Amino acid sequence: MVQIGAALPVSGHDITPGAVAAVAETAERMGLGSVWTYERLLRPTEPIPMGGPGGPVMDAPQAWASIYDPIEALSYVAARTERIMLGTSVLAALFQPPVMLARRLATLDQLSGGRLLAGVGQGWMAHEFDAAGVPMSRRGAGFEEQLEVMRAVWGPDPVRYEGRFYRVPECEIGPKPFRAGGPAVLVGAATPPAVERAGRLGLGLCLVAFAWDALRDTVSDFHDAATAAGHDAASLPLTVQVNGAVSAGGPVDDRAPLTGSVEQVADDLVELDRLGVDHVYWAMIDPDEQLEVLGRLRTAYAERV
Repeated sequence: MVQIGAALPVSGHDITPGAVAAVAETAERMGLGSVWTYERLLRPTEPIPMGGPGGPVMDAPQAWASIYDPIEALSYVAARTERIMLGTSVLAALFQPPVMLARRLATLDQLSGGRLLAGVGQGWMAHEFDAAGVPMSRRGAGFEEQLEVMRAVWGPDPVRYEGRFYRVPECEIGPKPFRAGGPAVLVGAATPPAVERAGRLGLGLCLVAFAWDALRDTVSDFHDAATAAGHDAASLPLTVQVNGAVSAGGPVDDRAPLTGSVEQVADDLVELDRLGVDHVYWAMIDPDEQLEVLGRLRTAYAERV
């Protein structure tokens, strides 16, 4: 059964710790499965190609100008909740050395009692790479190597790694994650090579839902890559982010997957369940309506499964 997640109110100039805690605590009381945050280092003051080169050129959202750091925000939420899963969709992993990021995520995983869903991606905005002092050419092979270093750090001591981009001399590194092997790692993937990499490495996948055929094909390709590499594809975590909303009103005629009325989206969740998706959350629901709508959706979906 797909777990329904809520977006934490972590961006914009009017964000407050109290609002973040209130959403997380209420979502847990309602029985939702997860809460989610994301990462942006900055908001460019000039129009940018959204999603990277080739994307539509437009002004970046004003909310990007002020965003709580995802790891610190989820550490705060971990102390205010007991059961709900804590997700990032996604962290721009390349902006931190892999040993540092692995230790920070392991600390959060320990503080939360193993509730972390660590969504990580390569990043796409040139302004952020410039500000972080990391070349965009590090993407691809460098990102894969970073994931390998992080998994090594989470493994048994002594840790040692020799690669093209990163080197870790033999040493002891802690804390280790709450469970052996580390938290669930979900790779944010939008291209076939990224999907293949996630499956080949035996990691999870974090997708954005745009069209049903594309979503089905991507999940199939991911499972094929995992199986070919000797992994149990069905056991690898799958998360879907929806860049849209569930409406509190009536049916919508022309709609993207997982958007529209509560009843329409409840039907869509049945299809997500067939695809083996574990968690889904909506990034663009009105914060004042989010929990009420998601509560209705949870009830409607439960009636279908």
